[in-house]
Amino acid sequence: MSDDFELLVIGSGPAGQKAAIQAAKLGRRVALVERRELGGVSVNWGTIPSKTLREAIVYLTGISQRTTYGQSYRVKEEITIEDLRQRTRQVIDREVDVVRHQLMRNHIQVFHGSAHFLDPNTVLVSGEDERRVTAERFVIASGTRPARPSAVDFDDKTILDSDGLLLLGQIPASVVVVGAGVIGVEYASMFAALGSNVTLVEKRARLLDFCDDQITEGLQYHLRDLGVVFRLGEEVTAVERHADSTLTQLASGKRIPAEVVLYAAGRQGETDGLELEKAGLQADERGRIAVGPDYRTSVEHIFAAGDVIGWPALAATAMEQGRLASAHAFGEDAALSRASCFRSASTRSQRSATSAVRKRS
Repeated sequence: MSDDFELLVIGSGPAGQKAAIQAAKLGRRVALVERRELGGVSVNWGTIPSKTLREAIVYLTGISQRTTYGQSYRVKEEITIEDLRQRTRQVIDREVDVVRHQLMRNHIQVFHGSAHFLDPNTVLVSGEDERRVTAERFVIASGTRPARPSAVDFDDKTILDSDGLLLLGQIPASVVVVGAGVIGVEYASMFAALGSNVTLVEKRARLLDFCDDQITEGLQYHLRDLGVVFRLGEEVTAVERHADSTLTQLASGKRIPAEVVLYAAGRQGETDGLELEKAGLQADERGRIAVGPDYRTSVEHIFAAGDVIGWPALAATAMEQGRLASAHAFGEDAALSRASCFRSASTRSQRSATSAVRKRS
């Protein structure tokens, strides 16, 4: 089967959603391809699940209320991984439904499957049905996945990355977190709040080196208060996997036993399956695509936005990048296209309100 569109978006995360919706608001015929769950990493494995997990932990452990009720205060004495998984699943399901509704409401055709380029204007979508999709313009918003060092034997049980956190069967008694970036520090603080013995390993001399020194010093103080042990300026040379435990070896000779090792050592662009070379593109060694100030790649009609283009890799930023990429793709003034979206939404709201008044009358 074959379809032709004015814009094809690859990826349904924050950048992909907004790119598709912006083009639809401009009256264009738009399609979107997603190989996994709608909402991408942000909704299903990243931003939303991690923040939901954090809030569930803060509530169930009672950690924010302990200055009032004492250090032993807990809302739930025995917190299980199922408690956390259940709450996270509820939020994810609701958010996926929101994304699906937004795409349907804007008449965006959604194809479920893996996309790869056949030529600069054609992709093959492989899913339940295989189809060729041609488009005049493209926005690549395929996102990222956790980087996995090839020398580490991941099993998603004792050695895992941040995407596999909720696959754990139980809350581990001890955890080694490799990487003291945003994700590593976030999960280290969560495990510490749950009562796990946490060791945070980072080869740089400090954590979150993009933050002000006083902020990181204050954060480190509070994490130490939760029992987190810091191994800064240390590099992991090997991780041994045993039946129900791990042994992490550092370049300094230190050996750290733990039930679980969580790798949070950066992310890799999800571009290796796109066959970019057939479209005249190439990604860097981390799978990222280079773009100009208008989010245009080296190929005139192909744009990219979101985490796949690199820093700052934030959901809110990705939304705006996707919207701008779509506006630029059709030669629209970005500010005017945003105003057009607001006017369109306002008109719909007024129509809904008028309809409701008429029904009551």
